[in-house]
Amino acid sequence: MKQRIIYSVVTTLILGFFTSFAQMKVTGSVNAKDGSALPGVNVTIKGTTKSTQTGFDGNFSIDASEKSILVLSFIGFETKEINVNGRSNISVTMQDGDTTLQEVVLIGSRNPKRTVTESTVPIDVINMKEIASQGAQTNLNQILNMVAPSFTSNTQTVADGTDHIDPAQLRGLGPDQVLVLLNGKRRHTSSLVNINGTPGRGAVGTDLNAIPAFAIEKIEVLRDGASAQYGSDAIAGVININMKKDTKKLEVNMFAGSHFSKGANDFNGGNDGNNFQFDLNYGTNLGKEKSFINVTASAQFRGYTSRAGEVTGNLYNRYNAVEERARRAGVNINTLYGNTLNPTPGFYNGLLNTINNYAQTVIYFDAATKTAIQAAATSGNL
Repeated sequence: MKQRIIYSVVTTLILGFFTSFAQMKVTGSVNAKDGSALPGVNVTIKGTTKSTQTGFDGNFSIDASEKSILVLSFIGFETKEINVNGRSNISVTMQDGDTTLQEVVLIGSRNPKRTVTESTVPIDVINMKEIASQGAQTNLNQILNMVAPSFTSNTQTVADGTDHIDPAQLRGLGPDQVLVLLNGKRRHTSSLVNINGTPGRGAVGTDLNAIPAFAIEKIEVLRDGASAQYGSDAIAGVININMKKDTKKLEVNMFAGSHFSKGANDFNGGNDGNNFQFDLNYGTNLGKEKSFINVTASAQFRGYTSRAGEVTGNLYNRYNAVEERARRAGVNINTLYGNTLNPTPGFYNGLLNTINNYAQTVIYFDAATKTAIQAAATSGNL
């Protein structure tokens, strides 16, 4: 048994020695037909996965055996096979390929499927009939906000005209970088410039809520840049809205909602934020093949929601209470803080004494609070 183990170890060492001896470092250079260096040429040992690339100067280096075959390939040039034959340095000239490269065009993509596994770009295809049965959203911004992960649009308040036109964003970019299409045609932007710190400040977007949701068949959201085909206003993505094409069919929709809470109507209870919407859709043929007209009428009423009721009673904290007692006595405590950068001798004692004196007159301070204020050695202890 010991003799077999020794023979096995010796044989392994000898084989490893000859294998390493057969390997050699092969260097070389790759040039074009005009003699210029070719960077990025793939150099692969045939029959293996070992490979390298030429550098900016066209040179390469790779470990290979004496009988290896090097395969050199590069876009636009003919693939070449070179026998090493024991050479440590090889110079190769690549010949232009016979095939020509076709022009590469980047375009936006539309796909009828909801999934994006077969698309080169992420696409959401939203069927409006399916969405209508899932939630109570009534306008286009609310619907997209619910179902499209990259879409953001929130109702603004106290923001000038932005209260009426909600800015719509894709991937967090500005409203002016979202292209909106109706049946593949550009939808015009609004004339409102968003201001007052709202999303998309300084930008002009498209008023999606001006398009009745009941008139839409499906929505395609290309949530990736498509400026190569559509231009700079599609940097964030494209929203393509496909309108209904139904004919000889009347559709009616009605929605009503409200907020019921104790805080409604400025905390007087009841309900507020009433929302009512009524939609009609009808289509008819125009005589010629594939010619039709589809009309949608939509009326919406939205009431106000207010939670800004009046608060009665005192809202003072302890310092405000002391400040108010001093004010009634004709003393403005706040002016005493003006000399904190260059305090005079006894300044802090005078400030603390003033606060302590008027704190004792606050009738709803308990004894512990008054004692703590009286014992404060610095303003930071108060």
